[in-house]
Amino acid sequence: MVALLGDLSLQDDYTHPLGPESNFNESMYFNFFDRTRRSGGFVRLGNRANEGYAEMTLALFQPDGSVLFQYGRPQIHANDAMDAGGMRFDVLEPMQRLRTTYDGDAVHLAEPAQMADPREAFRNNPHRRVQLDLVHEAAGPAYGSSGGTREVTDPGKEFAKAHYEQHMRVRGSVSLDGERVAIEGLGLRDHSWGPRYWQAIHSYRWLTINFAPDFGMMVSKIWQTPERAREGGVVVRGEKMELISGVEIDTRFDDNGLYHRELDAHVTLASGERLDVSGRVLGFIPLRNRREGMTTHVGEGMTEFRCGDAVGYGLSEYLDQVV
Repeated sequence: MVALLGDLSLQDDYTHPLGPESNFNESMYFNFFDRTRRSGGFVRLGNRANEGYAEMTLALFQPDGSVLFQYGRPQIHANDAMDAGGMRFDVLEPMQRLRTTYDGDAVHLAEPAQMADPREAFRNNPHRRVQLDLVHEAAGPAYGSSGGTREVTDPGKEFAKAHYEQHMRVRGSVSLDGERVAIEGLGLRDHSWGPRYWQAIHSYRWLTINFAPDFGMMVSKIWQTPERAREGGVVVRGEKMELISGVEIDTRFDDNGLYHRELDAHVTLASGERLDVSGRVLGFIPLRNRREGMTTHVGEGMTEFRCGDAVGYGLSEYLDQVV
């Protein structure tokens, strides 16, 4: 049985009672990267049942730098399953084994930066049939919080009351127009529930990294306001997890100052150990979320990371509110 850290229980791996907040969101997210093929991707379902829809996202980074992408808001009216828009997540063994599937189409972007204008990107690029079937197995402890007894006083300023993550081994396949490709790699999963608006925070930098089945990192820096940041994360070595107490990230952007391409992260563990990590983005797609006149940019980069002699793969996700 995999270790559970914080106040988590096995039951937390399933969906939770729908909260009263209009923006109650329960989301599951899985990323995966196959170092042999130098490709990977992520899938996400966010149930917003009180608003009548789910957010469904698929992104597959290809070895040639192209990206297959799909996003939808299929209708839902309950929070009893993660199953919408052709995507489904099943808990096979709580906190240990989960399955993700997708059967539908996706736009194939030879130039993924075109997604800055989603309407034109979907209209002017070819669509392909995608069938995905992956099993994600625990490669370390689940870490985070179920939210405990913390009261929600202002749902409009919440991002994720309850939230946990876990490094995973991933096996299965992805088929493009019927051509099956086996996937064997590593990744990370994320599960959160509670009221959420993407506009509730100023910005964040989120790095999910797997160097080996027994060596992974999650590095996080979140700005609630431009002046106030929260730094943290974990380093997982086998079943042992160490907390990150300090994070410094230097980033090189494209000329637009928004699309990240390279980074250097300097993390300090609670024990005092310091680790230096560099990252080079291999595949990138700009995504966005809009609400009440606000636009939130989310830059997704499949990234090759290095820490000393270790080389790994993962995702660098940058969120910024665009003025």
